[in-house]
Amino acid sequence: MEPCDPTSLERGVRQCLADKVSGNLVGLWLLIPEHLRLGTWDLLCGWTGQAGWRVEPRLALQLIHEAALCVTGLRQRRTLGQRGFALTNGLPFVPSDAGVHHVLNERTVAQTQQLQVALGKIRRVSGDYKGTRLAIDPHRVSSYSKRRMRRRATRQEAKPVKTAQTFFILDVDTHQPVCFTTGTASRTATAAAIELLGLADEILSPAPGESLVLADIEHQTAQLFDHVQSHTPFDLLTPMARQPSLRKQLRAMAPDAFTRHWAGFATAKRPYRMVHSKTESIVQIVQRTGELPEDYHLEAFLCSADRNEVEAITRDYPDRWHVEEFFNTHQALGWNRAGTMNLNIRYAQMTMALLAQAVLHRLRGRLGKPYDEWNAAHFATSLLAGLEGDVRVSQNRIVVTYYNAPHSDQLRSHYENLPEQLASQGIDARVPWLCDYELDFRFR
Repeated sequence: MEPCDPTSLERGVRQCLADKVSGNLVGLWLLIPEHLRLGTWDLLCGWTGQAGWRVEPRLALQLIHEAALCVTGLRQRRTLGQRGFALTNGLPFVPSDAGVHHVLNERTVAQTQQLQVALGKIRRVSGDYKGTRLAIDPHRVSSYSKRRMRRRATRQEAKPVKTAQTFFILDVDTHQPVCFTTGTASRTATAAAIELLGLADEILSPAPGESLVLADIEHQTAQLFDHVQSHTPFDLLTPMARQPSLRKQLRAMAPDAFTRHWAGFATAKRPYRMVHSKTESIVQIVQRTGELPEDYHLEAFLCSADRNEVEAITRDYPDRWHVEEFFNTHQALGWNRAGTMNLNIRYAQMTMALLAQAVLHRLRGRLGKPYDEWNAAHFATSLLAGLEGDVRVSQNRIVVTYYNAPHSDQLRSHYENLPEQLASQGIDARVPWLCDYELDFRFR
């Protein structure tokens, strides 16, 4: 057991700094300037409902840094305390999983959603979102829980297995996540999408018709289209399932109903009413490819508003693939594995990963190539856990020194004389969870 009162925490941190730290996790200190710019500490204090001298915000900060390091195994967590990891979180020790889970379990799903909204508003003001084209997509991973729960098949020919599901909204133009929601394995895509669109509306506040939401076939439900038309400012575009009845209807369409745009491509647009819909009709867009009647291939889409059909199906909908690129790049932060099914804990853990992705995105953008092209695991291994150096105190500053760092000239321009750089941006250079010391970097 370790004492966690404010006095003991400060004494422990000051003692760690006085002892000096040497290891290969000093790359993690590069995230601290981005925390100061983003306002991470204020977000965590607000979410935990505790002042900065308490232990709870520091435990949340530890989860963010664990996500940034892509820590997945118990052995990895046990060795963090021997490598100077705890000090970056303002702690003299690495807390146990039981202590962290106790803090997470005290925060409800609604409180964690408000943390996502607050983060999203900051990112919107910072220019991380354009908000004109959004992609919504479920992200499901296998679960090894012993609970009785719904089983899903990831592919038509695969055997159904227990899954933990999460639903994301991504800004298609900037490739950045806006928010997510999760739930039990039995939650439908429609119910999750309705909740997601409410969060996205609160974050982005778009004008009616300004934002187009791109979804896949499982979101083609009358309930979702009715909700989008009646309760949100968004437009919704989904493909239609190629059922035999739909294929028969499309083949029966007259040739003059189509408008030819270029060789082998024509479209038609007509009103459409879903069987169980309770609102006004929507728009069906039909795409015809092929030059000769015997070569025609017909596809259909549904849109909740009358939009330019050529842009919608040739430019907007194909860009929905950026969701899969996002998962491939960033899922190692904590979205590729299923832990507890306690929703308070799971929602909080995944939201800490969302905060980690936000600060990593800022760090990648500041460093440029080749760092902005690495996936999360490579970035964690090669930079955050790959730089050798030491941490010590000099007067009122914590000085992090890197030895033989790659691209040191590139790093030096952004991080040497950091307090002066932050002051020029109107940001307080003191680090609240590190006894209000300022932070500076050296490259040797």
